Amino acid sequence: MVKSASFGVVHLGIAFGVSYALTGDVAIAGAITLIEPAVNTVAHYVFDRYWGHPVWRRWWPRRRRGDEAPQGAAA
Repeated sequence: MVKSASFGVVHLGIAFGVSYALTGDVAIAGAITLIEPAVNTVAHYVFDRYWGHPVWRRWWPRRRRGDEAPQGAAA
């Protein structure tokens, strides 16, 4: 847990540094530093929740082989 928390602090520091270097504005860099991890957290939750979903498990192998017909095409 300590390692994860430490990495979180490092991530925020890097996000702030890169944002500040690109914008030169402390307020914008601070906003990016707070908003980006929040958006990533939500994206990770959605990604993790649907990763093993049965629909994806059926769809993905066919898609990779190219077996799936385009949307609206006759089967």
